[in-house]
Amino acid sequence: MYTRRDLGKIALASLPLARAFGAINSKIHGVQIGAITYSFGNMPLNEIIQAYVNIGLSEMELMSNHAETAMGAPSPAPAGRGPGRGQGARGRGPGAGGPRQLPIRPVMTEEQIAEARNRPAAVELRNWRMAVKPEQFAEVRKTINAAGIDVAILCFNMSEAITDDEIDYGFRMAKGFGAKAISTSTRMPVAKRVAPFAEKYKMMVGFHGHDNTADPNETGSLESYAQALSYGKYNGVNLDIGHFTSANYDAVAFIKQHHDRITNLHIKDRKKDHGGNVIWGEGDTPIREVLQLCRKEKYPFPANIELEYAIPEGSTREAEVKKCYEFCQKALA
Repeated sequence: MYTRRDLGKIALASLPLARAFGAINSKIHGVQIGAITYSFGNMPLNEIIQAYVNIGLSEMELMSNHAETAMGAPSPAPAGRGPGRGQGARGRGPGAGGPRQLPIRPVMTEEQIAEARNRPAAVELRNWRMAVKPEQFAEVRKTINAAGIDVAILCFNMSEAITDDEIDYGFRMAKGFGAKAISTSTRMPVAKRVAPFAEKYKMMVGFHGHDNTADPNETGSLESYAQALSYGKYNGVNLDIGHFTSANYDAVAFIKQHHDRITNLHIKDRKKDHGGNVIWGEGDTPIREVLQLCRKEKYPFPANIELEYAIPEGSTREAEVKKCYEFCQKALA
């Protein structure tokens, strides 16, 4: 939990570092490389900002839980992707390397939604969100920007129990951070509910894809992507090329076809046939080919590192994200 004074100290501490090594710029031959803060686990925001500076990343996809914790939220949403998450939430864990079963979850009933909304922690967080002032968003934005980092995307994951007021809050938060779009892991009923809010704020929402092609309410199959896009012109795709490859789809072909509806990419390496996350270069994901395509076609959306493979013994999240960034640099050289 950080006070306004604390955030100011973070900004002042980060700024000299950014300047000491010159302006941070992780755009390589026109391709904006960044990272989602999810890659840094439960690290506090000030440490994440410092890691971006150390690595040299100038673009951030900010997880709402990291921002809300820094703003003093009582019980922010967990760092994971929540609904629809592939590995980690169920089946085989991150880095397990093998195929997993594809579960199908029914849509929540009205009774289940009411129960979830009335849980004390959910009520407390919702009340806190409704009381947030615009200047609180501005302070977080100022802190990140002072370190030479741009918040391009806000990752705001939404369960089926999210209220309309909280969906609206997500867009206000994205605007307050200066984000150009929202990314989210959610399910089809929520994708339909989000469309009018995206229209209201004239802001794209990228629905994060997973490799679960069996569940019609997940964004995983090609049909589910088409359905999510059909709900509104501001509904887009946060294409995770690792999950997409794991589902045995062609990321390069999809990007060529839908580049105008893509908000951002998530870059990771996974095995085909619903295989697990692996160290970059050991899987089947066409990372180099995707980045080269983005360079050739001058696509404006960022390609964000998402660290999900198991951290090798003796290493750290920061060190592994740096390796991933170096992989991108070599792929675009």
